[in-house]
Formats: sequence, C-alpha cells, structure tokens
Amino acid sequence: MRVLAVIFFIGNVLYATAQADIPIRTYATSHVGQSAPLIDGQLDDPAWNEVDWAGEFVQRQPVDGAEPSQETQFKILYDEKYLYVGIRAFDTEPDKVVRRMSRRDGFEGDFVEINIDSYADKRTAFSFSASASGVKGEEYISNNGDNWDSTWDPIWYLKTSLDDLGWIAEFKIPLSQLRFADKESHTWGIQVMRMLFREQERSYWQPIPQAAPGWVHLFGEMDGINGIKPQKQLEIQPYLLAKAERSPEEEGNPYATGREADLDVGIDAKIGITSDITLDLTINPDFGQVEADPSRVNLSAFQLFFQERRPFFLEGNNTLNFRLTQSQAGGPFNNDNMFYSRRIGGRPSYYPNAEDIAYVDDINNTRILGAAKLTGKNKNGFSWGVLESVTRKEKVEVTDTMGNTRMEAVEPLTNYVVGRVQQDINQGNALIGAMVTATNRNLNENRFGYLHEEAYSAGIDFTQNFIDRNYYITLNGVFSNVQGSTESIYNTQTSSERFFQRPDNRTKEVDSTRTSLTGTSGSVAFGKRNGKLVFQSGATMRSPEFELNDVGFLVQSDYISQWSWAQYRFLQPFSIFRWMRINGNQYLTWDFDGVNQYRAANFNMHMQFNNLWFLGLGSTFSGQSVSNADLRGGPSIRYPGAREFWIYISSNDNKKLYVDINLWIAYGNHENYYGKGFDFGIRYQPTDALRVSVSPGVSFNSDELQYVSSYSSGATDEYVLGRIDQVTYSASLRANYIITPNLSIEFWGQPFISSGEYSNFKRVMDANASEFNSRYIPYDDQQIAHQQELDAYLIDHNRDGVTDYEMDDPNFNFMQFRSNCVLRWEYVPGSTLFLVWTSNASEFHNSRENSFRELSGDLNQTQGSNIFLLKYTYRFIL
Repeated sequence: MRVLAVIFFIGNVLYATAQADIPIRTYATSHVGQSAPLIDGQLDDPAWNEVDWAGEFVQRQPVDGAEPSQETQFKILYDEKYLYVGIRAFDTEPDKVVRRMSRRDGFEGDFVEINIDSYADKRTAFSFSASASGVKGEEYISNNGDNWDSTWDPIWYLKTSLDDLGWIAEFKIPLSQLRFADKESHTWGIQVMRMLFREQERSYWQPIPQAAPGWVHLFGEMDGINGIKPQKQLEIQPYLLAKAERSPEEEGNPYATGREADLDVGIDAKIGITSDITLDLTINPDFGQVEADPSRVNLSAFQLFFQERRPFFLEGNNTLNFRLTQSQAGGPFNNDNMFYSRRIGGRPSYYPNAEDIAYVDDINNTRILGAAKLTGKNKNGFSWGVLESVTRKEKVEVTDTMGNTRMEAVEPLTNYVVGRVQQDINQGNALIGAMVTATNRNLNENRFGYLHEEAYSAGIDFTQNFIDRNYYITLNGVFSNVQGSTESIYNTQTSSERFFQRPDNRTKEVDSTRTSLTGTSGSVAFGKRNGKLVFQSGATMRSPEFELNDVGFLVQSDYISQWSWAQYRFLQPFSIFRWMRINGNQYLTWDFDGVNQYRAANFNMHMQFNNLWFLGLGSTFSGQSVSNADLRGGPSIRYPGAREFWIYISSNDNKKLYVDINLWIAYGNHENYYGKGFDFGIRYQPTDALRVSVSPGVSFNSDELQYVSSYSSGATDEYVLGRIDQVTYSASLRANYIITPNLSIEFWGQPFISSGEYSNFKRVMDANASEFNSRYIPYDDQQIAHQQELDAYLIDHNRDGVTDYEMDDPNFNFMQFRSNCVLRWEYVPGSTLFLVWTSNASEFHNSRENSFRELSGDLNQTQGSNIFLLKYTYRFIL
C-alpha cells in the first residue's frame, strides 16, 4: 500500500502542474417554457426558440483540426422529465446523404451523436446516436473512453427528417435513463459528433485531437440545468415463449421422437432503488433468440474462449469486468478474467453413463432460476456492481436396458456471487478498485465429487495517470482459493491449466490428500497514450495454484510473462494515405521453474488510403519455445522457432460492393510445422434496407509433433505424437433486411468442415533435447499397425508380437451447419416480438474418404434439428 501511496502522490503533483491548454467550450441550455417540443424531426416548435444554436464544429478525421465539409448545429432543452436535443446536419448535396438501414446500434450511413457526462466525473458518459434513416444507437462509455458498451439499451425517442438543407435529428431522452447527483444546479460534460459517411469524415463540437490522452475528461460543458431531480426507474418486462423442435427420429429412443414442444414464461425487471442504484432482475430467463457460437475444432490442451451473447449478462458487463492483464501487445492471457459470465447456465458437467442406461433425455444448458444485478455510482465517484445468480439442480430422465425410467442428477444447485467496486480520485486522474467472486455448490451426491464445493477470488487494481493523463501506470493483484473433496482438488492439480504431475516439474507436485488450493496473480504496466509515439511495457504472472474457472476464465497458470509494445502513428493525411500506424511487439515468458517458454517479436502496420481502401501486413518471429501442457501431463516439450507472415486488404466501405481479402502463412524450423490460410469476404448492399454478405475461408496446417495419446510400457510412460495434416473450410453467410428501424429480418448461417489425417507416428524420447531429431523416435512397421475392423492402431512397443496398447484412430472429419433466422419487431419502445428459426446439423467420422467434395456431400445429407420459437415481451414503465 505504501507503493500505491507514493505513485498516487507523484501522479497528483504532476497532474496539477501539467494541465493541457485545451479550450473548453460551454453551452447554455434552458428549461422548456410553455410546452415541450413535439418529437417529429422538424424542430419547428416554439420551444426550440428559447435556446441558441451551437455550432462551429471541428474536423477530427481525417484532418485533425480542419474545417468540416458540411456545417452542423445543435440545441438542447430540458424539463423535469426529459432532455431534448435537436441537431441540424446541413448538407449542400442532400441527395447524397447516406440513409442506410441497420439494426439498433448499427451506426451505418450518416449519423449524429451526443455524449453526456451527467455524473460530471470526467470518466463515464452516456452516448445516444441517430442515423439519417432513423436508427437509434446507444453506448455506455467508461474508463475515459477506452470502453464503449453498445449492450446498454435505454428507452428514448427519436425522429429524423430530410429536407433541402440537409437532415434533422430530434431526440427525447428520459432523465430516468441518465444518472446524476441530487443537487440544485448541474454542469454536465457533453460532446456532439457528426459522421459524414460518404467522406468518412467525423467532426466534433468540442475539439479533441486524435492524439489526446483520453476522451470524457476533455468534453465541453453544458450549464443552465437547474431544479431537476434524479428519476427512479421501474421497468418490468414479462415474456411468453412458445417453442417447437423437429429433429431426426431415433428408433427405440423414447427421447428422440422427432417432435417436441414447450411453453415457458419469465420476467425481467429494472428497478431504480435510488437515483444512484439500479437493480436488474431476471427470473427464468430464456435466450433462444441469441445467435449460436461459431464452429471450431480444438486440438490444444486448453479450453476455448467464446464471447458472451446473452442480453442480461451483456448489458453493463463492463461494471463487473476485471481483466487480469490488459496488454496492448495482445497475448492469450488477455482473456483471463475474474468473471466469465458463460460459466453461469452452461452445459451440465455430468453425463449419466451407468452400464444399465440405454437412453438419456439430455439437456444443453443448466436452467438459471434467477439472477440479480445491482449497480450504482454516487456523486463522489464511487461505483459498484453486484451480481447474484442461482442455477438449479438439474435432473434428466434416463431409460435403462429393461425399459424402466428414473431421474439422474447431472448438475448440482449452484450459487454465484460477483462484486466490483471502483473509486475515482481527483476527477478520474486515479482509479482504485476491488472485486470478489464466490461460487458455492450443494454437493449432496457423491457423483459430483469432481467439482469444487467452494471457490473464491479477490482482486485489487489501481491506475494512476501522469502529466495530464499522457502517461499511466496500472497495477493489479488477485488471490484465489478453491475447496472441495480430495478428488476435486486432485483433478485441479492435474488439469491442463497446471499439470503438477509433469515429471520435470520442480516447483510443484501432486498431493492427493489436499482439499484446497490457493494461488495468486499480478500484473503491472506502464505506458504513454498520446502523441505520435505511444507505448506500453508490462509484466504479468500466474502462480501454479492459481485457479479461476468456476466463475472466471483462466487459460493457464505457472508462468511469468513480459511484453513491450510501441506504435508510431501518422494521424494526419499525407501522400496517398489518410493515416498509418506502425507497431512493434516483444514477448518473453518463463515458468516458475525459470524455464524460458516463449520469446518472440512482432511487427505490423495498418493504413488507410485516400480512396478509403485499407491495407495491413505483419510478421512474427519466435525463437525456440517450450510447452508444459502439450504432452497432457508428460514432460515439457521443446519446439523449434517459427515465422509467420500475413496481409489483408479491403475496399471502400462506403460503396455498395465491399471486398476484403486475408492471407497468412507460417512455418517452423526443421520443417516441424507449416500452415497457410486464405479468407475472402464480399458484401453487397443493393438498397439501404438490404445487405447480404458471404465470407468463405480455407486453412491448411501440417504439424509433425501433434499430441495423439499416451500409454505405459512397464514402469515408463510413453507419449505418442504424429504428423497431422488438417484442412478446414468455413463460411459465414449473412442477409439482413431492415424494413424499418424497429422491424428487421436477419439470417446467419455457417457451414464448417474440418478434416485431420494422422501419419508418421512417433514416441517421445527426450522432449527437451537440444537437437530436434533427438526429441522423438518414429515407430516402425513392426511397432504400429492400423486395424480397420477395430478402427484403431495397435502398438507393439517391444516388437515381441504382443500388443502393448490399442490406440483409437485419431483421424477426424467434422462437419457442421448452424443457422439462425430472426424476425425482430420492437412494436413499442422496449417491447419486442421475436420469431426465430434455428437449425443445427453435424456429422463426425474418421473415413479416409475426406475430400472437400465428399465431406460437403456428407454434410448436405446430414439431418439436423430445427427449432421454431416465438417470444413475446412487453415492457411496463411504471
């Protein structure tokens, strides 16, 4: 804590002595006089004559500080319930105003936007956008502009119109959707922006240079707000859901009859407990309208990270965010987070597999009984968020071989609690925060002994800005503790995140008697965020016993990693370029044994041309690396160095036809690895309302040291590697028809095919040998043979004619098609009707008949499930 105090003191001294000389504009608003303006997109009501126009916008992109191509003006009024905003976007060629339609938060075509720092904390703001076509957009801005959360979904009103002078946007924003202090007079920070789409030009009322170190703290000010009181929200949104499913019938299986129907109800609510505190509730939520995850094949030892897509957990998720590392250089550790909401309501962890079970009425998700999220912020800059969620004890019906049925538990009753607090200091120049999580399971059955009964984590983070926020230092530390049976803690010790059982692990070893594990994590970074040259350098570590995966996300523990990143920016147009950015990155990683696991350097550059095309290219050069996980508990294995190169190019996004191309190639030394890939995207928008796109891609990977299996030969553990030749084909298909800003039809589909063939099997000899060829020895024809009738390889380790190990054929052909078609109608603000069709078909086999033509034919013949869903919601505003 003394270190934090010293940093805080120095930072405040520098902040006080180095304020930037940026003139702050002021706008004077006024209370509505006789009658409020009618929101019709005309701005011809007498009320608008009570305030003056503000204008004199300044261009920010592409030419910082230049006069904009078109003039923009705005007015703002208020009364006891609403804030009224009128924006006049002049255009000397009104027929060229781009009025593309999109879903809410689409930000397509010409649009205007107002950012409101009603807390006056110079760190957070509420953003409201209006496109020329009348599409709304909203974002909650936090961390001084570093985070823009488009999942925030307030209720407000908008009308736009087009005339001979350009176009008009008229806003009516309920004060209940904003947060502000309970006092007589207010001065709020505001920023107003205009996007001139055809020129890709952004102009702003309050000039803020592109190289400025932050966003919200540089807003202009709006005064003249007097006598308003914070408004309490009370919104209740029940839903009714009807669902029918059609799937292939399985003869004899009572749970696969091909037809299933269901009717369900639930409720969401948003309650303003006080002006500073909001409670979000959901009871028996359903997320049937949510798009499915993209298909992937995972051949690594680690879990995959998927983005959250469920609205309740998405909205305001930045409030409960605690990333362990925020490296500008990137890296796998950037996904590590104390809270990963997809842990709640996931697939049950247990599958009934008793010998007498013939059929199982399987389920895909654990039911969330309810969840509550309490968030708030007061006038002193103290913010908080608490989430509580309960998932029920799940049981499924099974039928045994005699035809009898019974219920089998597949997931225990579980309670999740997550809490986050943050305190702004010196108008956001410093920030200190903390977070705690708790997972508690009711493990009243022996079958759940593999799960932690209790899991806790606690963290603290601190950010200090220096020299008018141009420089910064961030620190965080996290503690974790998991408790449970000896089985659960043994599983944690031997899991892919740590593999304590590695024979060359000098720091830790497996203790089968333990009933708890306690670990730590820490990160520090120093950087510069303004000017032509910006940079960041930092380090992060995860102790071997560190564990978050009950309600957080952790890729791997037992490492210390260091990185550096620098970027030189050309922010003003020059020669044929609108802008250019050149990046350099450097990485070093060690484990707690002091072994250097990874070292690499990366260079990349990105640019936009004056014709609005984009180009990017880069390369990564890595030295020898060491993996503690690839042999799945075996010794660490050393890999040769590698090189990777990539390039992309994309056309002018303004045009009806848009194309992008991505190419990459990578190869390792000693020819141990080779990969290449090609992605191509094409998007066509024949009208403002219709957009179609297709993005096919193909990748090839060849790896001589792909892990396959392991077995024991006497007192020795053997690890089998093989050469894998993998080819993956995928495509993303989209079609969006936006009939009105509140009525849309959207289709998404993804065919996916991945095939892997194994050959050149070998066993590990000395995984860490300095010579590449000394790390393994190939099996000869007398040691390994493929038995087609067994669908397996037989390994005769000692060449004595006796099979020592039967290894399943690792070849795979995975085919899948997922699609989602949604009609969404917001028939009144906040109330929505969904009609959804979801399709999912998949197939798996390991046939050698695996050409693209053969596998695509297999996928075409695969019968999948089709779900038809109607969801009706109505939002009551009380």
